Amino acid sequence: MRRALVLAAILLAPAAAQASFLSGDALDTFANVLSWVVLVFVPLAAIAAFLYVHVLPEVIAEKNQHPHKHSIKVLCILSLFFGGLLWPFAWLWAYTRPIGYRAIYGTEKHHDYYLEMAEKLRAGKLSEAEIEHLHLEVSTMSARGVLPPDLRKLQAELDERARTLAPESERPRETAPAGGGE
Repeated sequence: MRRALVLAAILLAPAAAQASFLSGDALDTFANVLSWVVLVFVPLAAIAAFLYVHVLPEVIAEKNQHPHKHSIKVLCILSLFFGGLLWPFAWLWAYTRPIGYRAIYGTEKHHDYYLEMAEKLRAGKLSEAEIEHLHLEVSTMSARGVLPPDLRKLQAELDERARTLAPESERPRETAPAGGGE
């Protein structure tokens, strides 16, 4: 008898089952909202994610002060026009260390890095170790070739600062001009 009741309950249960927790107008409204989400918001989110991923090499190059960051940005833009085929090259380029650039210019950082450091120096936000490191990098770049005017100004500021902070015994002595003039 018990088995018959359980079997009857199982057989009659599908008749009482519903496919949705909503019914009537609520089901239509939910379907309408879901269709708008699928047709509008999902493609927009996919496009935004695609563009963000294509900009990542540029963001990485900017964060690392890569000296070729503008070229990497152009490659990212070109990659969009070529269906993403150039994107892996931009990604790899953003993560490479520019050894040839360092050999020629004496640095691995973009010019903007030194301008940012100069602003921090003038604002007094750099420690003595950071100032010494900056002075060494700028001096190395100067020894390799001609510095742009704004970096020459930074080097002059750093040289002057080093002279004023040097002990009296290490400062160069000023001598009278030759020729016995006034």
